[in-house]
Amino acid sequence: MLLSLLLHTYSLRYVLPAAVMLGTAPTYILAWGAWRLLSTLLPARFYHHVDDRLYTIYQSMVLFFFEHYTGVQIILYGDLPKNKENVVWISNHQSAVDWIIADMLAIRQNTLGHIRYVLKDGLKWLPLYGWYFSQHGGMYVKRSARFNEKKMRNKLHMQMKTKTPMYFVIFPEGTRYDPEQPKVIADSQAYADKEGLPVLKHVLTPRVKATHVAIDSMKSYLDAVYDITVAYEGTIDHKGQRKLAPSMTDFLCKECPRLHIYFERIELEDIPKEQIFMRRWLHERFEVKDKLLIEFYDAKDSKRRNRFPGKSVHSKLSLQKTVPSLLFLSGLTASMLLTESGRKLYIKTWIYGSLLGCLWVSIKA
Repeated sequence: MLLSLLLHTYSLRYVLPAAVMLGTAPTYILAWGAWRLLSTLLPARFYHHVDDRLYTIYQSMVLFFFEHYTGVQIILYGDLPKNKENVVWISNHQSAVDWIIADMLAIRQNTLGHIRYVLKDGLKWLPLYGWYFSQHGGMYVKRSARFNEKKMRNKLHMQMKTKTPMYFVIFPEGTRYDPEQPKVIADSQAYADKEGLPVLKHVLTPRVKATHVAIDSMKSYLDAVYDITVAYEGTIDHKGQRKLAPSMTDFLCKECPRLHIYFERIELEDIPKEQIFMRRWLHERFEVKDKLLIEFYDAKDSKRRNRFPGKSVHSKLSLQKTVPSLLFLSGLTASMLLTESGRKLYIKTWIYGSLLGCLWVSIKA
């Protein structure tokens, strides 16, 4: 009985962070909405500046849970620039936590509020969040539909026109690498073989369109491309077979002891401009990722396994980067919920904000 209770308690470790992150969403949306109304008569760059500051506050709170609460060790390989840059950020994709990894790197460069995502279309229906991600510069794409290049170019050009800082996150594989879906992996490998491209083991064959449109549209605006390779320690079984990467719930339950992030900065002049050549370049970048992950998971030498080659540092985030945001948003939310009028406003924001958001994305996003 005691063991059962302990196991149940352990499995509920994600409840507190989930409650806080979801519970503060209406507060955040109300604050953002107030600023959106106040900024209507101001130049767009002022709106984007404060919007980025607000987004930094919320995502800093998120990182309190994903770094400090979980106690995960962040092992960084490569020299992450300390200065702010406008970049396209590409990475392998295996878990919903991958989105948080972009936050982990951005906060170490003081560019957390500048993150904009290319997201799968279904996420636009998330209550409150789906609408806001689009407002913040995120772009939704459908996997099975024709890629809307014009729409992405127009949105990027609008943000460049207002000099919006850009930390543009793309996962070129288009979907997660999931060992429990062997058909997806097999189809990806068959496509690479059919196209005369090297077959990849630990990543999927990347798709080039979103990456090409982003780099081509912003070539005069970008400073570099960041190429990220991520490995979750503990995702290999006793037989040496790759396991499913931790979900957000698993991660918040402290199922991942160490997170390995390999960083490489690529100059724009080293990237082909034409899509047909960029396609080959992107595949070559994923070949590099595949070799890194083969070394990480399959190395015969135990000293080389569970690490990437080269120099590494244990990057620990200061509590000063996250705790003030946690206290600020939690305090505002608690204050709202202490009064009857505040509770009514809170509930109405969840209901009407979600409904209006879904209506907006169905038309615009």
